[in-house]
Amino acid sequence: MPTDPDVDLRVPAQRDEVLRHPVQVLAVIALGGAAGACARYGAALLWPTPAGAFPWTTLLVNTAGCAVMGVFMVLISEVWTVHPLVRPFFGTGVLGGFTTFSTYAVDIRDLLERGEAATGLAYLAGTALAALAAVWTGATVTRRLASRGAAR
Repeated sequence: MPTDPDVDLRVPAQRDEVLRHPVQVLAVIALGGAAGACARYGAALLWPTPAGAFPWTTLLVNTAGCAVMGVFMVLISEVWTVHPLVRPFFGTGVLGGFTTFSTYAVDIRDLLERGEAATGLAYLAGTALAALAAVWTGATVTRRLASRGAAR
């Protein structure tokens, strides 16, 4: 019963992270999720998508969240030693609450229902590609910067 989908329960250290303090893990995920959702809501208030317009805010929020995830995962797995609750709080909670792939799905449905199938399909593929490129770029740049810092 992992609360964090990237935890491999066959690895003792990862299993202990979840099973030793499950209430604490769920609490930090909830707190992080609330913070991330508030940040996403703030982005929607700052850059609202008018009815019938292309959902740029959702695309940018998801892409930015993925870039931050790439940076974050390199930092906590290769550069820093962090408290075991940092990853569930920030990675699962904050970034999970900030990125909005459910809204992305609704946006695709709306585009298709408006008869904008080509735009909807481009958004479907474009968001996935942008998200993957963002996480890869964030991780790659962070890894390179960290290796330069270690070399000094």
